[in-house]
Amino acid sequence: MRLVIQRVTKASVRVAGEVIGEIGKGFLVLVGICNTDTPELVAKMAKKLIGLRIFEDENGKTNLDLQAVHGALLIISQFTLYADCKKGNRPSFTQAGDPALAEKLYEELIEQCKRSVSKVEHGAFGADMKVELLNDGPFTILLDSDWM
Repeated sequence: MRLVIQRVTKASVRVAGEVIGEIGKGFLVLVGICNTDTPELVAKMAKKLIGLRIFEDENGKTNLDLQAVHGALLIISQFTLYADCKKGNRPSFTQAGDPALAEKLYEELIEQCKRSVSKVEHGAFGADMKVELLNDGPFTILLDSDWM
């Protein structure tokens, strides 16, 4: 599983011109899932995501987590995080998870996050989405389950 986490002051996602998810301060999270991912791994990644201390405290140090700043999550599925560009110029997506498995685990990630975060918004799995964000920093973190 791969998560691209962007600290934002605001973010939104649209499908067919309609806003389906919108947050203020928090994280925009792009989620890539592969076939070896499991519900246990989703729980581990959700815990790590929610616990990231990347908001500034009163001394300007990145020392506060999402809950400490009453932040929100906007979670977007993005299979292209598993693009393989080793050969040629056209990416291969064979490492991306089977859509049925990926959707199930994506939904599980959303549910895991809702247990700890008061506002969790999300995109539409498999849809053509337009994502807007105002990155705060910029501050972007990559979490890959292979590194944990």
